[in-house]
Amino acid sequence: QVTAGGQPEFFIQDIPPVASTSIKVTRPEIYFGELANAYVLVKTSAQELDYPAGDQNIYTTYEGRGGVSIGSLWRKLLFSAHHATLRMLLSQDLKPESRILYHRQIHERVKKIAPFITFDRDAYMVIAQGGRLFWIIDGYTTSDRFPYSEPIRRRQMNYIRNSVKAVVDAYNGTVDFYLADPKEPMVAAYGNIFPGLFKPLERMPDDLRAHIRYPQDFFVIQAQLYATYHMQDPQVFYNKEDLLSIPRRSQGTSEAEMEPYYTIMRLPGESKEEFVLLLPFTPNKRDNMRAWLAARSDPEHYGRLIALDFPKAKLVYGPKQIDARIDQDTVISQQISLWNQAGSKVIRGSLLAIPIEESLLYVQPLYLSAEQGSLPELKRVIAVFGNQIAMEETLEQSLQKIFGGKPVSAQAPSAVPPLEVAKDQPAPAREALDHFQRAQEFLRQGNWAGYGEELKKVEALLRQMQTKQTPSK
Repeated sequence: QVTAGGQPEFFIQDIPPVASTSIKVTRPEIYFGELANAYVLVKTSAQELDYPAGDQNIYTTYEGRGGVSIGSLWRKLLFSAHHATLRMLLSQDLKPESRILYHRQIHERVKKIAPFITFDRDAYMVIAQGGRLFWIIDGYTTSDRFPYSEPIRRRQMNYIRNSVKAVVDAYNGTVDFYLADPKEPMVAAYGNIFPGLFKPLERMPDDLRAHIRYPQDFFVIQAQLYATYHMQDPQVFYNKEDLLSIPRRSQGTSEAEMEPYYTIMRLPGESKEEFVLLLPFTPNKRDNMRAWLAARSDPEHYGRLIALDFPKAKLVYGPKQIDARIDQDTVISQQISLWNQAGSKVIRGSLLAIPIEESLLYVQPLYLSAEQGSLPELKRVIAVFGNQIAMEETLEQSLQKIFGGKPVSAQAPSAVPPLEVAKDQPAPAREALDHFQRAQEFLRQGNWAGYGEELKKVEALLRQMQTKQTPSK
């Protein structure tokens, strides 16, 4: 959701945090994070700046239990020598209850505790039920000595398991390791060597466990191997007849593999939407779409992978082809060239490929940013489905332009009165309206599969009505 000016509509914003939803943050201070790399002294006689309020400053004092006591002279000497500074030794602000917080960078922190675990590059923050902030980092047990196993491309390993979930308290710095795969032999051995280090995943608080997502680094490795080993027929596998590739997209003057992305969608055969990690595939050395692979993150289906192959006889455009079609569209290219004048530039957002039955809906946002003091604003949303392409101010307007129907104003959607069909109209007309209204509801929910299905039913009914009204020759 965005504001009328193209800025993101924040659910939580300002300092101190103000929430527009039921999600509340009661402890917004982050003493342990991704950027913290220096030690800090807390519970001293010098107050900490919390946030400015008008012409005054609001101060606070650390109330957590993190860190190490530094109140004694002996500890001051030790930490002064360790950090090569005399400030702790000479400072008059330290008190007997003062503490020092160090190793505050969360990746460094978890590696200090468990150096034998390989951790994911992307830690993600979650809000617990009580309003506290926590970091979750996926951990892997890896090896390069697993017998008869193919080495992973560009990585010094041929074995990897997502066996650990690390949780770091952003305020206290406490670290808990939970076993995501207790049957994995390497992590079981580490658990025997270091009793009490790992906890069963069932002991993770429910409000944190609900936020667990499938790790992206692990999924990329699985996708790279699936591109080859999805072939079941020995002859096909030997000749590499159905070899897949991760799509490559242009990024400025170079190309890079498309990264998997998280989205909410309804998978084929399922009745409701869920949170998944998705990555499409193209045939080797070709640009059309061939398949996609999805990893499920909802608790009841966590860790399961689903692959869908598109019919080989049907052309489904791939990401690189969609980029070319967008560049070749006269209306879109003209608008982008107009915006890319001196003083401003167009930023093309991530290209999302959303499966709809046996085809794909591509969505890409366009942002406009000033070259100096940039504050990007969402200006247009491009949607591509089959041979149709649209660029409108909102996603809803782009989809309505593609699938038919008059675009609805994004500023006042509630002011549009609901459509009605007179009682004397034929049954197909009333049925078509019902399907159209259900399609609009699916659109608001982000259920693209349901949206496409309902519009197809509308089209079928309209064709049926047209056939009945066409006079026979």
